[in-house]
Amino acid sequence: MDAKTLAKTVTQTLRGQSCVKALFLSGSHGAGLQDAYSDVDFLAVVPVEFLGDFAVCWRAALGPAGEIVLWREMRSQESLLINAITADWLRIDVHGLDPARIAGRDRAGLEMLFDDDGIAATLTEGTATTRTDPRRLSWQFEEFIRILGLLPLAVGRKEYLNAVTGLFHLRNLLIDLLIEETGAPHRGGALHLNRLITQQQKALLAALPTAVSDEPSTIAANIAYAAAYLPRARKLAAARGIDWPERYEAVTRAHLKTALSIEVPTAGM
Repeated sequence: MDAKTLAKTVTQTLRGQSCVKALFLSGSHGAGLQDAYSDVDFLAVVPVEFLGDFAVCWRAALGPAGEIVLWREMRSQESLLINAITADWLRIDVHGLDPARIAGRDRAGLEMLFDDDGIAATLTEGTATTRTDPRRLSWQFEEFIRILGLLPLAVGRKEYLNAVTGLFHLRNLLIDLLIEETGAPHRGGALHLNRLITQQQKALLAALPTAVSDEPSTIAANIAYAAAYLPRARKLAAARGIDWPERYEAVTRAHLKTALSIEVPTAGM
């Protein structure tokens, strides 16, 4: 079953039921950016008292899509997220939110399927770009420095297999930074990157190591990521008016020099 047919099917099944007030396509399909590999995301407006009922209704609505081989429900007091995968590997996610939590949400990237209570009128027009909250960016900057500061531990214990995990985190933080630089709207899921960053940024990532096997490669890889990340992060922090953790970076640099006799470059790659 394709996404269009699925959307039509669940709309016909759910419309008029008391457990759901509105239903929207979201994600790549809602933004019109889907491809043959995209999952199908929905946003459902569900009063909190009906979250349990909605889960039952949603499973029934997905019946025509085929055998469900994975079903996950993640609930809080005010929301519900359901992940489903069918036998032909159609990935279907729905996020159920109370009407009070929908008000003021960005309408960009949402395609209305039904909205009998006029929920869409409470949505706001989005901006051309998406920016991460400054507090989140500040945390990311500090986290990069923290992981970099663990390098002497990995080398001292000769934990080169674990060092790959550290490198993975540094790489993900760099990718987040590159996406933030482009200000790309409709970022999509974790498997969307090609349309979010520039060719120059892709070349930067392609040139960086992705694995380590010994002390020299571990140190070299960490220095390479630090050289790529820190100058760009400083520039972004300045542009966004975010205080840079000067003292934290300085003592981490001193820590690396004392423990491993290495200097982290101050210029980008």
